[in-house]
Amino acid sequence: MKAFFVGLLLAATVPTWAQEALTYQKPPAEILQLAEYDRAPGILMDSKKDWLVFSYRPTYKTLDDLNQDELKLAGLRVNPVTNIASTVTYINNLKIRKRTATTETQVQGLPANPRISFLSFSPDESKLAFTHTTAKGVELWVLDLASATARKLTSDNLNANLGSPYTWYKSSDALLVKQLPQDCPALLSTKGSLPAGPTVSTSDGKVSQNRTYQDLLKTPMDETNFETLIRSTLVQVPLSGTAQPVRETGAYTGMSFSPNGQYLMLTTVQRPYSYIVPYYRFPTTTTMYDSKGGLVKVVNEVPRTEVMPKGFSAVRTGKREMDWRDDEPATLVYAEALDGGDPAQKVAYRDALYIWDAPFSGTPKPLFKTVQRYNGIEWGTGTVAVVTDNWYDTRSQRTYLLNPTTGASRLIEDRNYQDVYSDPGSFTTKRNTFGRKVIDLNANKAYLIGSGFTKDGQFPFIDEMDLTTLKKKRLYTSKPTNGKETIYDIIDLRKGEVLVVEESSTRYPNYAIRNIRSGKSQPLTRFANPFGALKDVHKEVIHYKRKDGVDLTGTLYLPAGYDLKAPNEKLPLLIWAYPAEYKDKNTAGQNTQNPNDFTFPYYGSFVYWVAKGYAVLDDAAFPIIGEGKTEPNDSFIPQLTANAEAAIDALDQRGYIDRKRVAVGGHSYGAFMTANLLTHTNLFACGIARSGAYNRTLTPFGFQSEQRNYWDVPDVYNTMSPFMNADKMKTPLLLIHGDADNNPGTFTLQTERYFQALKNMGAPVRMVLLPKEAHGYMAKENILHVLWEQDQWLQKYLKK
Repeated sequence: MKAFFVGLLLAATVPTWAQEALTYQKPPAEILQLAEYDRAPGILMDSKKDWLVFSYRPTYKTLDDLNQDELKLAGLRVNPVTNIASTVTYINNLKIRKRTATTETQVQGLPANPRISFLSFSPDESKLAFTHTTAKGVELWVLDLASATARKLTSDNLNANLGSPYTWYKSSDALLVKQLPQDCPALLSTKGSLPAGPTVSTSDGKVSQNRTYQDLLKTPMDETNFETLIRSTLVQVPLSGTAQPVRETGAYTGMSFSPNGQYLMLTTVQRPYSYIVPYYRFPTTTTMYDSKGGLVKVVNEVPRTEVMPKGFSAVRTGKREMDWRDDEPATLVYAEALDGGDPAQKVAYRDALYIWDAPFSGTPKPLFKTVQRYNGIEWGTGTVAVVTDNWYDTRSQRTYLLNPTTGASRLIEDRNYQDVYSDPGSFTTKRNTFGRKVIDLNANKAYLIGSGFTKDGQFPFIDEMDLTTLKKKRLYTSKPTNGKETIYDIIDLRKGEVLVVEESSTRYPNYAIRNIRSGKSQPLTRFANPFGALKDVHKEVIHYKRKDGVDLTGTLYLPAGYDLKAPNEKLPLLIWAYPAEYKDKNTAGQNTQNPNDFTFPYYGSFVYWVAKGYAVLDDAAFPIIGEGKTEPNDSFIPQLTANAEAAIDALDQRGYIDRKRVAVGGHSYGAFMTANLLTHTNLFACGIARSGAYNRTLTPFGFQSEQRNYWDVPDVYNTMSPFMNADKMKTPLLLIHGDADNNPGTFTLQTERYFQALKNMGAPVRMVLLPKEAHGYMAKENILHVLWEQDQWLQKYLKK
């Protein structure tokens, strides 16, 4: 196997460092048997839940899958040969089944070696469109559900660089497709050529606050190549007959038909482009056409958005979130900021909603004003809609019942959106005569499905809301004795039939039809548990308190056969966590973990190691709280330390663990947490930090949930940066990072520079860079090697 170089530093009495020539390794048998499993298929259903589509894909990608041609431009990562995102995960087989049948039917006529993506039911739900990627490009296919037969509609000339390259016509007999222009120019290359001059960027003096985006445009050549990649010709492709051109070549980023199918709304990217923000903040023009492509009106023009006010509730000015009103034939709805998009402005109302009827020649009509930032609208009928607004600084969310005809409104909910115990659930929907999803109404009653988290456990529910009185009636509460039931949808309330997923810690999640009247359950799928080796592992959600009284939780795993009542062995402990910010102690202390969640080991946690005799505390609560005007990060390190101390103390008091053999790990912000814990505490014997950011001066305009910039609070940024405190870090640390990380802020450079700082300061540290991997790891070779690296590290520093 081809050897890849992995950087490392092994601690000794005298600090040394070296490069190690290392081929890919596999973890020990106890972990390998859990990691090498067959993934169950995904399930796609039509709106009536009559059809089940089973989509199969490999458990992992391969390194060869990642080793493809790739261009990184304007926030996109695309394969310039096939013209589809290089990050797509493909489906390799399809089977279908009627809900009333007992066995799946293999779809016939699929392409050889299928690489399927972008599945979409036709409006009448009799067919399913999908794409297939060949070695040269993307084809459009259609599956007839009744006959379980697929056939190809186009050659491999679709443009999927910006996502799905097609949308259905309302008639269900044709699709609007983005094809590569026949005169598409070749991409430019720097090979063998010299630049004509330097790259120059300027500022007009306006203050802004942009995050550290990756894969941005850098040169005029990048601009030209980006334009080449996103330009398409729109073509009508009938299910039978000859394709017809609809619109000329353009950089189409959005295309959608009105509910009645009579209008086509197209959004195109325009110049000038930007070198500091991704393509979705480039200038755009939204134009209305008739269904045959005839021009009706330009309905929106958005300038390049490089300058934004500070804060997570900041938005750009002008029309935004423009979309179709689902309950009307052809009416647009959009929001517009009343505060200049600036959260710092003091105003009575933040946003205004407008509706605009076809043919869009008149003046848009005001519909509603929101006190906080507009967050969405759900349509029911001409007299029923539900509007939501929220405000990040206070975590406030309000929900209003709106009569779109009269403009009358009433407040339904006013709550902290992080307060899961008060979550009212989501309105159920149905397809209306236009084939659009709207709130399901019955005699002025609507229905909500909720997750049902409470201080006493999780009890999913269905509520009926009377829209006249706004009073609720509980129709069903799920209380399985030996498992968990997640309610997905109502199928037929008159019959009492609802779609659920049933599972337990050892029973794989499976779909079923629950009759909430009789209590009986009819299985729809019967996927087996591929992790039988964990069936006798002890699993529980433990509750404990931080020293300031904040309630904390975590899911504890103990090896099979471990005696809880009379522990005769103190185990090494692995803690996996990810910090979360809150504005009050009450919501920070709420529990969303369920011991009956299926135990699904994967590379993103330490659960594998319970099979090797470790105690594992997974998803340990690490709240960071800032009440009132105090921001959470003002006391990040002390709270981080208090969370870790509380977790270790809780398990030590039970007699389960050896507190001198505790490791901590995390991914992304969890890696940042890990590095800080090893730097500022003596609680851990070692740590594992994956794909993190360690120098906050490299993310100077905010990170995670921090809205302030570096110059607002330099002490906060510096204190929170492990890089700035590298001289204090002496605990063994394993650093892992994908060498193609595309996540804002977590550049691979973050780990490389942190490693260099630590090794030069004499810290025991090892760095592993995974070839071709982005922020999340995908290739089997890399994932198995990560598990091997982690196991070696834990064996070295935790095992007696």
